[in-house]
Amino acid sequence: MRDLEITRSEVMGKIRPLDRSFFARSPRRVARELLGKVLVRQDAQATLTARIVEVEAYLGEKDPAAHSFAGMTARNSVLFGPPGYAYVYFIYGNHYCLNVSCETEGRAGGVLFRALEPLTGIKEMARARGLSAPHLLTSGPGRLSEAFGITRARDNGRDLTLPGELWIGDDGFRVRTVLLTPRIGITKAADLRLRYLVAGNQFVSGSKTFSRAKSAFRV
Repeated sequence: MRDLEITRSEVMGKIRPLDRSFFARSPRRVARELLGKVLVRQDAQATLTARIVEVEAYLGEKDPAAHSFAGMTARNSVLFGPPGYAYVYFIYGNHYCLNVSCETEGRAGGVLFRALEPLTGIKEMARARGLSAPHLLTSGPGRLSEAFGITRARDNGRDLTLPGELWIGDDGFRVRTVLLTPRIGITKAADLRLRYLVAGNQFVSGSKTFSRAKSAFRV
């Protein structure tokens, strides 16, 4: 596990926060361009960083699988607010899922984070997850939230464009090939190809990822 981790200074010296305008676009475009960016968790104990390698787009009120499909509620109001904010929900009674709001204010849209590639703070992630296998630390929405200590009480409504406890940045890394598949773990609108992942990355979730991929494109 030690060989996998690079130093904090190597990573943090390169990362620049994403502008709000990055998120003020269609969830499809945001999802595709989030691949390769870095999720950062900073607190007094450690700095955790991981590269975003798998996401899913949710298209707001016109998407039957989106939390915003039925309109704005107290629970999902972040999705209707300004772009670039964390929307965190609790699912299956045991884990949290992290999303970021997209589109312009008043128009719902979001991207779900499905998998990350750990960069720094790997020991802390392993401690939080209670395991040591690097490829299992952040390969899935619930796993990555547990590894990063993400909860609804702590992070829902947090501005992810501002460096702080939780934010998203760009370190100049560029993804060459993206795979596009149907979303997984849902029953409504399950055939829509709105799951984006980095081709060949060992940290993506799902054992059938590559057999289900319908297309690949270079970016």
